[in-house]
Amino acid sequence: MKKYNNILVAVDGSDEGKRAFQKASELAAMHDAELIIAHVVDSRTFATIEQYDRMIVSQAEKYGDELLNGYKEEAQYKGVTAVKTVLEFGSPRVVIPKTLALRFEADLIVSGATGLNAVERLLIGSVSEAITRTAPCDVLIVRNEK
Repeated sequence: MKKYNNILVAVDGSDEGKRAFQKASELAAMHDAELIIAHVVDSRTFATIEQYDRMIVSQAEKYGDELLNGYKEEAQYKGVTAVKTVLEFGSPRVVIPKTLALRFEADLIVSGATGLNAVERLLIGSVSEAITRTAPCDVLIVRNEK
């Protein structure tokens, strides 16, 4: 089995994102790999929303920071020694495989199968599908247990 050194996991607050995190932290501990926990705030809709509510960006940032800090503590508790967190704005479909995977030299990306955005999935396909198509490394898609 290939040894992974840099595992990037995408989290969004969904149940499947939580399962992806759990799987990624298990793999990071098993491979003694660095775990990079990423939350990408989909800012494509902010341009119109910000005209009416400037607090939305700071609320999204606060939520992301809290989410990442909780996951970081949990990963460290599970024995992962090298943990980084990253909060980015943009399209998760692009930022995760094309920006973050390259920046952190990820050799594995772990993602939930569906996540939170059902409308986007219906219209243009899932984030996990886009990651699978464009990632420069191995990809593990995690589903919830039935």
